Amino acid sequence: MNISIIAIGTELLIGQVIDTNSGDIATRFAPYGWNVNDIQVVDDNAFQITRAIDRAFESSDVVITTGGLGPTKDDITKATLCDYFGGEMREDPSVLENIKQVFAKRGLTLNDLTSRQAIVPTSCKVIQNTVGTAPIMWFEKEGKVLVAMPGVPFETREMLDSAVIPALLDRFKSNVSIEHRCVLVTGYTESLLAMTISDWEESLPDFLHLAYLPKPGLVRLRIDGTHHDKDYLINEIDRRHAELCRILGDHVLCDRDIPLEKLLLDELRARDLTISTAESCTGGNIAHMLTSIPGCSEMFNGGVVAYSNPVKESILGVSPKTLEKVGAVSEEVVREMVEGACKAFNTDCAIATSGIAGPSGGTEEKPVGTVCIGIKTPDGTVSRRYHFPGSRQRVIERASMTALILAIENLHKIKDNEADNK
Repeated sequence: MNISIIAIGTELLIGQVIDTNSGDIATRFAPYGWNVNDIQVVDDNAFQITRAIDRAFESSDVVITTGGLGPTKDDITKATLCDYFGGEMREDPSVLENIKQVFAKRGLTLNDLTSRQAIVPTSCKVIQNTVGTAPIMWFEKEGKVLVAMPGVPFETREMLDSAVIPALLDRFKSNVSIEHRCVLVTGYTESLLAMTISDWEESLPDFLHLAYLPKPGLVRLRIDGTHHDKDYLINEIDRRHAELCRILGDHVLCDRDIPLEKLLLDELRARDLTISTAESCTGGNIAHMLTSIPGCSEMFNGGVVAYSNPVKESILGVSPKTLEKVGAVSEEVVREMVEGACKAFNTDCAIATSGIAGPSGGTEEKPVGTVCIGIKTPDGTVSRRYHFPGSRQRVIERASMTALILAIENLHKIKDNEADNK
């Protein structure tokens, strides 16, 4: 099934707002084998919107639009869709009641302008937006479907998962089974990884396909499969997935698709361990990543952003002599930081970072992008020095990802050591 996406909003074209909805939509449909073959970004202009819809329907059975459904005068998507699909604009009592409930939950007073969002084309079927006030509208024409969704990203994500995708899957039933398997791989560049598994990849049958999805310090391999015989497909994709994991051995960080922060917390939970963070150059980003996962409080006790040397000394117990001798950006200092974090937060494990994120502050010995990472587990303390090129934000992101990977790898060593001792 082919899908086209139309992101509507002048603010998207001038760079005032970044279009994240298109990526979210594509990501959510991919597991079902639905292909996004066209993404258009248009301004709040009736002619541009109409032309984009015509173009989208030429190649797709389903069109998803986002944006332009608000109550202000610049939001013209609803009226444009009414002109395109026919009918007239009328107030829908069920939409108005939904808007009232949303406002009541937020403790807000409903005004006349927002109430006007209950006016919708009679040619559409309404899907109630349970997390916002702009109704989702479902239009059909000559066997094809257009779903108009709000531009607010979290509303789009929530309603796609809870209502829109299930409705589309029911409308466009298929007898083709779809399966996916993932492997998270470390220690390889994308090109070297491709060379390493080239024979295995060449042996894949036509109904299986391998995708390379690289991230900093990590390559996600995704095996996609489609077949009319579901049992056969599952057996074959599982067999190939197991082969891939055996070939890559210790380079497999995880044999399923999962965010690194959740994977780390799962590894800690499995071992009944707790963790804390002591961050300098990453500025609390690692703690933020961990606390974005529900249930993290079982494993994560807390963290400190120890940006200055006095804070490193007073809160984490880093030795002034160590700081004077080797400097804050050093393997010795992050080792002392993780030890101090475990004591301060009463945890079994800890992650520490110290580096020069830039754009200034670098030296010949320690250029911008130099980052030291320390990890403490019950198996011991390790530290590594890295150099991450790029902007300040890029350095922070690379350092955070690498720290999570290093922590997971060291937790795996605990399991390996326990197996060796048996």
